Amino acid sequence: MFSYDCVVVGSGHAGSCAALSAIEHGCKRVLIVDKCPAEWVGGNGYFTAGAHRTVHGGLDDLQSVVRGLSPSEATKIDMTPYTAKDFTKDIMTLSKGQSHPDIVEAVVNGSRDAITWLTDTAGIPFVFSFNRQAYEINGRQRFWGGMVLSVEDGGKGLIAAHQKALQAAGVETWFNTPAVGLTLENGALSGVQIKKDGNPVTIQTSAVVLAAGGFESNRKLRAQHLGENWANVKVRGTPYNTGDGFELAKSVGAKLVGDWGGCHSTCWDANAPPDAGDRELTNQFTKSGYPIGIMVNSRGARFVDEGEDFRNYTYAKFGRAILGQPGGFAFQIWDSKVTGYLRNEEYGDEVVDKVVASSLRGLAVRLSKQGLEDTETFLSHIGEYNDAVRAFHSEHADLPWNPAVKDGLSTQSASKSLPCPKTNWALTVDEPPFTAVKVGCGITFTFGGLAIDAETSAVIAECTNEPIPGIFCTGEMVGGLFYNNYPGGSGLTAGAVFGRKAGRAAARLCSGEL
Repeated sequence: MFSYDCVVVGSGHAGSCAALSAIEHGCKRVLIVDKCPAEWVGGNGYFTAGAHRTVHGGLDDLQSVVRGLSPSEATKIDMTPYTAKDFTKDIMTLSKGQSHPDIVEAVVNGSRDAITWLTDTAGIPFVFSFNRQAYEINGRQRFWGGMVLSVEDGGKGLIAAHQKALQAAGVETWFNTPAVGLTLENGALSGVQIKKDGNPVTIQTSAVVLAAGGFESNRKLRAQHLGENWANVKVRGTPYNTGDGFELAKSVGAKLVGDWGGCHSTCWDANAPPDAGDRELTNQFTKSGYPIGIMVNSRGARFVDEGEDFRNYTYAKFGRAILGQPGGFAFQIWDSKVTGYLRNEEYGDEVVDKVVASSLRGLAVRLSKQGLEDTETFLSHIGEYNDAVRAFHSEHADLPWNPAVKDGLSTQSASKSLPCPKTNWALTVDEPPFTAVKVGCGITFTFGGLAIDAETSAVIAECTNEPIPGIFCTGEMVGGLFYNNYPGGSGLTAGAVFGRKAGRAAARLCSGEL
């Protein structure tokens, strides 16, 4: 029989944090098990841009945790501090007040320490996210949307750093090893049942950390919880997040909480692979340039307020809006005034299939070959949109266009308004050449999860509403944090915060302190 102080189920960012924290706080033997093969290590974290949202005091506060920032570059950065109040407000606003206050408080208050810990303990190579979170305005880099940190080489760099740190810490990892059961004795965990090389094996342990992700890669569960139309969305990340961890937890009476009908979904390349992310292109299939352009459905009509807020606060819900359109796809459209602001990693010629034309009618004809059903409606709607933008500009000629702030340039004026407004960054689409990209809905992770104790990350039992001794949880399996929508970069941060808590509590349990 195998024996370990702590077993972590899942090799992603959150599980890696839990394993490193367990070692740091006194566990001698820590094992990570994952049903994926070694080449799929890292869960969904591998497919991210590495964005971490954190409370911070501005540029001076964060320079100690970022790499590659020269003194001359630092003098050209505008970065507003992001307070605990700001972070809390963002989560609660986007969840419409439904997020559990204790869970939110734990994430927010633990965010800044988690960044330092990730730098010092895991060696995560943080950088400022100039390419995704800042625009150069008048020679200065202006950060927007409250999120400033990324990781060198994105999710690939994040997981590579974790793997190096885990090896140095002596954490073992078994791949192709699904966890299939949990054993309790007198109500407390005593073992984890796995399949190793196809054979059933029981690992003796007093602590397990469930970090196996949500159910976003499971077509059946997506249809069951999210709706039938979610069966065929594109999976952005790992194909191995199929809800197994929830089955383990339910088998020992864990309490399920949160938004089981909600998920993080976004504008995703319509030509991306359907059932899993691409481990080379990873997050490059994201198409987040809609705030500076417009989006229309297959019938040529706009259907969302592209300028409702910064991308950070809308991208995780707009995938759902696209899925709800006829055919489940849409077109993002820009003219030559703004195409220079599109990020090359998402819209480069080698990354995405772009449709370019010298006239809007020519663009409509070309898009009809990709599913646009009504070219005349398309042209009419863009004409109406342009008229509304011009009307607003004529009444507010002093307002400059600025993608780094909510500039208030709108389609809604005293003389003309649209039923579907654009609230910020509204410019006419009238200067050729015109560019369009076809997008669909990409699902990232699901919001429903397990009830946990916010201090220890212990899983709560349904029948007693008390922690189940020895069972902890982190990452996308945590319930009660996100509802409806989420502020970009907060998922990886939450995984680190609760991973640290889970590892610390597991170590205390092993030592008899808990």
